[in-house]
Amino acid sequence: MTDVAQAIRDRLAVLEPEAIELVDESALHAGHAGAKSGGGHFRLTIVSARFRGQDTRARHRLVYDALGPLMRREIHALSIRALAPEEQRTAAA
Repeated sequence: MTDVAQAIRDRLAVLEPEAIELVDESALHAGHAGAKSGGGHFRLTIVSARFRGQDTRARHRLVYDALGPLMRREIHALSIRALAPEEQRTAAA
């Protein structure tokens, strides 16, 4: 795991996740402007009770707020799938 991936996981701990799947897709974007500046491309699936009753925009805001300054430097692109625990069970069925 890269230092950036670990920093992402560490910062997301504030959301008390039940599950996190974080995939570093930076290598797929070699040559992209964001890759040249050092920012990574990540795909995140996170399950947390904190997302209950929140719409997609609010869930993404919680994730962005938790990541803070990483979103301005270390992360160039982030694909987010944020689920409440009961949605994870439905999505897996």
